Amino acid sequence: MLRAMSTRSILGLMYTAQALQQLGEDIAPVLARQGLALDRLDPGARIDRAVELRIYTEIAESLRDPLAGLKSGRSFGFAGYGPLSMLLITCARGLDAIRTGIHYQELTYLYCGLDFTPGERASALVLAPPALPQRAFRFRIDGEMAGTFKLLRDIQTTLGVQIKPERVDMPYPRPSEAETYEAQFGCPVRFGETQARFWFHNDDLQRPFPTHDPTAQALYRRLCDEQLLAQQCDLSSLAQRVLLHLELHEARPPDAAGIARLFGLSERSLRRHLSAENTSLRALVGQVRYRKARLLLEQTPHSVEAIAGQLGYAEPAAFIHAFRRWSGRSPLAFRSAARRAAGDAQR
Repeated sequence: MLRAMSTRSILGLMYTAQALQQLGEDIAPVLARQGLALDRLDPGARIDRAVELRIYTEIAESLRDPLAGLKSGRSFGFAGYGPLSMLLITCARGLDAIRTGIHYQELTYLYCGLDFTPGERASALVLAPPALPQRAFRFRIDGEMAGTFKLLRDIQTTLGVQIKPERVDMPYPRPSEAETYEAQFGCPVRFGETQARFWFHNDDLQRPFPTHDPTAQALYRRLCDEQLLAQQCDLSSLAQRVLLHLELHEARPPDAAGIARLFGLSERSLRRHLSAENTSLRALVGQVRYRKARLLLEQTPHSVEAIAGQLGYAEPAAFIHAFRRWSGRSPLAFRSAARRAAGDAQR
């Protein structure tokens, strides 16, 4: 039976990991156990949501600062949400933006489930917490509440519209650092609740957005729908799981022994399983390199030599030979054809 899993952009993990490093937290060992290194992650890659959550759970156990989740959540940039950020600011009003965000919540970096609780005077944006060990629970709640608040603040700054929460609810007992939370959110914070919530006055949610644009919104909605489809990945085969892991690395791919250990196999067993699926590790590495090579040739001005180095080739000649084998033409010929095609499409 095929196992359709959800993947998402690696940017969420990168933002969090970079922020934790800046806070002095040592997360490298946790990433290394997953065969990853922060400085080698490809920002354009996707990661299995279950793998990402496992990384967060391990990180939480090693954190020294109990406020690390709250602090790291501030690092999420508005542009990092891609088309979703543009879809939200083209909505007609705050309430519509919240409902749109809930519909497309799988495009966010949340593990909490988003929902909306309407009320007579005030209504709540609800983040239903996932079932996690105690330290991981607080780390994820704090990070996701801080990240959501940062997104709301970024939208307000972009639009010049003031939509501040009246109160924030947190689903764990009051910590000794409670005053930091009130300073963070700029409102009273109530602990010991069953869910995490931002409470907004209903009048604020009805404020019109000056950037409302139905035509642009239709475009960004289509892009978000396409992203939702792209996030569904068949990980029923070992080859697909290895391919997804290889995509995470920006430059030189990990060696066979490292990949085998990650999947609990000997190197010989890894090769045997891949052979049974009519592929090989070399073929999968080539598939990833070819895709990334095409993107670099099409979208950057980098020289062939620079691209070869970025893909992990010791010599440009080896890259050129491999690219000819994949595409039937040289990298420069491919780039010229891609630019001509792009020029024709703009006419």
